[in-house]
Amino acid sequence: MQAQVALIQGDDRYRNIVGALDALGEQASFATCRSVVIKPNFVSIDHPLATTHIDAVRAVLDVIRRSYAGPITIAEGAAITPTAQAFERFGYRALASEYRAALLDLNDDQTVPVQVYDRQLQPRTLRLARTIVESDMRISVGPPKTHDTVRVTLSLKNMIMGALVNRDAAGSAKRLPLPLPAIYLARMAARRVGVAAPTLTRLGLGEGSDKIAMHQGYPAMNLNLALLAPYVYPHLAVIDGFEAMEGEGPIHGDPVPWRVAMASADALAADTLAAWLMGFDPALVGYLRHCCAIGLGVGDLGQIATRGNVEPQSVRRSFRPHPADAQQQQWQLDDAESWLAPAAAMALSLGAS
Repeated sequence: MQAQVALIQGDDRYRNIVGALDALGEQASFATCRSVVIKPNFVSIDHPLATTHIDAVRAVLDVIRRSYAGPITIAEGAAITPTAQAFERFGYRALASEYRAALLDLNDDQTVPVQVYDRQLQPRTLRLARTIVESDMRISVGPPKTHDTVRVTLSLKNMIMGALVNRDAAGSAKRLPLPLPAIYLARMAARRVGVAAPTLTRLGLGEGSDKIAMHQGYPAMNLNLALLAPYVYPHLAVIDGFEAMEGEGPIHGDPVPWRVAMASADALAADTLAAWLMGFDPALVGYLRHCCAIGLGVGDLGQIATRGNVEPQSVRRSFRPHPADAQQQQWQLDDAESWLAPAAAMALSLGAS
C-alpha cells in the first residue's frame, strides 16, 4: 500500500508546516479524537538547534484548533534537565495558555512496563509514559538530526525516547547529589564501556533514567526501538527541517539551513523519506529497517508518494554523518525475525501496515 508524505519547501518555518499538514488533507484529521498529545523534542535546553522550535508546535496547534476544540497536551520527558525548565525557557507555558493546552512532564507520568533487551540480549523491563501509550492522537514534532547511536533521529525516535521515563529529570531532580548533565554524561560514558547497573548505583549514578537504560550498544538499541515502536507509534509525524542538524548530533551538531517540512500519517514513511533526503540509505538505518520488517508502516521508498510544492530529488542533500557513523552501522542481529516477533504480532493486532 502506498503511503503519502507531504513535502514543503519555503522560507518560513510556520508556513512550511501548515502547508505540509494542509497537503495531507483528511489524513491529518482531528475531528474524532478524544485527546491530542503533541510530543516535541527537548533533548537539551542549552542547545536550541537540538530541540523543537516553538513555531513548529504553534503551526501544528493552529491546524488542530481549526476543527478540534477538545483537550490538547504538550508532553515531553526531557533527557537531561528537568522538563519544566525547557517549557519555561522555550516559551511553552505561554503557548499552552494561548491554545488552551496542558503541559505534561512525561518523566512524572504513570507508567506502562515494557520488555526490551540489554547488550547481552537478556530481557529487562523499562517504563513508558502511560499518557503517550493511551493517546488516540500522538503527534511527533521535531527536527531531523544525525545521531551518535542510530545514525538519524526523526519522528519515531523522538516519540519513543521521549516516552521512556527519566525520574532523574522529573520534579524530584532537585534532590539529586549531582547536576543532571553530569549524571547523564557519566552514565552514557559508563554504559558505552559496559559498566553494569550495580556499579552505576554504587557510583551514585542510580538507575532513574530509562532513556539511558535503552543505550545497550548498537544492535540492542536498534532492536529495542523497534520493539517499543508499536506502543507509541505516532499517528501523525511532523518533521521540521527548516534548520536541521548534521555531524555530531543529536546535541552538538552543526546547523543545516534546509528550509523544508514533512508530514505524514505514516511515521515510518516520513522517517524513511527524510533519511533518504538526508543522504542515508534507510535500509541501513537499523530501527527503520526493523520497523519495516514488522509491518509497522511503509519503509519502501518505491511505495512512498509525496504531496507538496517540491520534488524530493531537488531537496536531497548529503548530511555529514556523525563521526561514529561507521560503527553505528554494526547493528545487525542474527535471527532478527525471532527477536522482532513480539513487535510484529503487536503491529498486526493494532492494524498497522
